[in-house]
Amino acid sequence: MKTGGQLIVDALEANGTDRIFCVPGESYLAVLDALHDSSIRSIVCRQEGGAAMMADCQGRLTGKPGICFVTRGPGATNASAGIHIAMQDSIPVILFIGQVASHAKQREAFQEVDYVRFFGDIAKWVVEIDDASRIPEFVTRAFAVATSGRPGPVVISLPEDMLTSVVDAPAALAYTPVETSPAEAELDRIEALLNAAKRPIAILGGTRWDFQAVQEITRIAEAWSLPVGCSFRRQMLFDHLHPNYAGDVGIGINPKLATAIKQADLVLLIGGRMGEMPSSDYTLLKSPYPDQMLVHVHADAGELGRVYRPTLAINASPAAFVRAFAKRKGPASPGWAADTAKLHAAYLDWSTPPESGPGAVQMGPIMTYLETVLPDDAILTNGAGNYATWVHRFHRFRRFATQGAPTSGSMGYGTPAAVAAKALFPDRTVVAFAGDGCFLMNGQEFATAVQYGLPIIVIVVNNGIYGTIRMHQEREYPGRVVATDLKNPDFAALARAYGGHGETVERTADFAPAFERARASGKPAIIEIRLDPEAITPTRTMTQIRDKV
Repeated sequence: MKTGGQLIVDALEANGTDRIFCVPGESYLAVLDALHDSSIRSIVCRQEGGAAMMADCQGRLTGKPGICFVTRGPGATNASAGIHIAMQDSIPVILFIGQVASHAKQREAFQEVDYVRFFGDIAKWVVEIDDASRIPEFVTRAFAVATSGRPGPVVISLPEDMLTSVVDAPAALAYTPVETSPAEAELDRIEALLNAAKRPIAILGGTRWDFQAVQEITRIAEAWSLPVGCSFRRQMLFDHLHPNYAGDVGIGINPKLATAIKQADLVLLIGGRMGEMPSSDYTLLKSPYPDQMLVHVHADAGELGRVYRPTLAINASPAAFVRAFAKRKGPASPGWAADTAKLHAAYLDWSTPPESGPGAVQMGPIMTYLETVLPDDAILTNGAGNYATWVHRFHRFRRFATQGAPTSGSMGYGTPAAVAAKALFPDRTVVAFAGDGCFLMNGQEFATAVQYGLPIIVIVVNNGIYGTIRMHQEREYPGRVVATDLKNPDFAALARAYGGHGETVERTADFAPAFERARASGKPAIIEIRLDPEAITPTRTMTQIRDKV
């Protein structure tokens, strides 16, 4: 006989959970009490959105569900930002929400929300557990749903009285992973299509990859001399310095790569959905009928044919597909090998930072410096904003599980994601990039890094504006600035107030010693870069955008 709270923790342990991210609430005190006697580590956060984003980053880097606990009402609605990210990004997350007691439901009780309705469109599955004896069933199912097909978030509502009830229930068992693999006939067809192609290209995306799968796709690329692009914010799927890497297929794509995709006669899309951002608003691959022959490999049958009508649809996870196709031998001297080399050369040129720009601080040399000092296994996280272009375009990812960034374009992600990444990989360097507006959306999670002794380095690119919105505003309504200016704190002083290390960079030459001091401090650190707002993109100033130059 156990309480519902004990059964929740037992089920998490049975499914391999080693840590949770939470903001405590009286609505699930029974679970917190059970965690007291558990080996599961509880990381208490400062806001539920940050906690959910931490769970997302854990799921993103491991492929296993990140676990988040929040309280009812405002706690749950705050967490919805992280759930939306996990849904659009296909990340396995399980959010547990304390709910009002059963007798108070349907009365608009204190902080009551109907979570099935609230999360119905932004979660893969939403359920409320009314009978504690079914907790093992529902939690095990949640792990299966979150990880199968196209992964995504599951939301479980926990009425307070259900958690304190004492019941007899079966011991929880671990979920059974569901794998989907390609048929030999499908592999034969791909082989035939590739042998007949003259301008093929592979685009990697989505989730359900692992270290082995990344090694396998590298071997496939080498065997077939395939140029390989990585979808928006999935850049850790291929070594950027490998001679087959063609660049990232995302916002601000290299024009030469965009042309190559449009002119390809065969696109091998593995794992990704090729949504609005990577497809350049459905122009690289036209929807619903692409100009190119399209082989689409995806773990969820519902995604195949949903946006694009493929020449060949293969219902398989990326990992299972590449393991199977890696056994096929490519041609001795494919006719497109020279094009592959040209695309990689174009990528290297495109990803070389500019040396100059407006203002006293130049981001180009800073990125060049970081490329020389960051180890290959360093993890970079970021949220959204024009500052992120410096990471996407100029950082050369080398290994799997080194990128934490939302494809949904959500601001406020970088700092909480860095906390989760450092907790997961304490021996690796973790650097978060954030704009000034982006940082202040979830910057309070820097306190979480201090509390748990997680020495992340947060680079805050401060230009005093909501940069992306200002750029669009100046382009569409030149000179009519409204609601995009920001008055910011001293971010270095803020870091010290939290108990961390703070640095301010006002000249390019200041950055390298500031970074070394931050790294040597052994504390969570913030490095504030005071960037001229004119330096709005790597290649254009705000004035040029306003004047449509």
